Amino acid sequence: MMRFGGVLKLVVVVSVFFFAVFLAFQLLEINMDFNLVNIFARNANSENVPTIPPRYKCSLSKPCPEGHFAFKMASGAASVVGPKICLEDNILMSGVKNNVGRGVNIALVNGKTAELLKTDFFDMWAGDVNTLIKFLKNIEDGTVVMMATFDDSATKLNAEAKKLIAELGSSSINTLGFRDNWIFVGGKGIKTKSPFEQHIKNHAETNKYEGWPEVLEMEGCIPSRQD
Repeated sequence: MMRFGGVLKLVVVVSVFFFAVFLAFQLLEINMDFNLVNIFARNANSENVPTIPPRYKCSLSKPCPEGHFAFKMASGAASVVGPKICLEDNILMSGVKNNVGRGVNIALVNGKTAELLKTDFFDMWAGDVNTLIKFLKNIEDGTVVMMATFDDSATKLNAEAKKLIAELGSSSINTLGFRDNWIFVGGKGIKTKSPFEQHIKNHAETNKYEGWPEVLEMEGCIPSRQD
């Protein structure tokens, strides 16, 4: 009788053990299923959410470091679309703003604050170069000077005007010719040549448009004046 009771206890213990093991596996399976569902749900949600690339000032490809002004500019397209100048996410000159014209387009900016001081354009096909010379002579030290061409900007550009622009840091102004495209950022009082300049010659064999070269575009970060 006692032997039967011992066998019965053993059977009960073994049954309880296997039942506990069964429950453990059931709970583990439920937990694994739950985790897998969550993982797939997260992946599905992440695939459905579009990735929006960051936007920087003036739509630059990367942000400017602290103490620099973001800019982006383009020359005119033939004699149809005027130039465009953007600084710190502000459009300074464009056809939409109706403040651009044939010739040399110029925006003057405070070198410390990036505040727009003045814009103007000078027709170098039918205009008077002396108005451009007077404008250039009146630029104050510390001013950032942004220039972009539209149509023709060189026919009436004389040696004095070119010298004044070269003093702003331009390296290409002396070779600017009829219907060339040119964009430039310099400064009054600059001690070196500006790194912000592009120039493309008007040449029948390479022109993108009949009689005009392709549009020039340039972007970068202008260091603010510290003194």
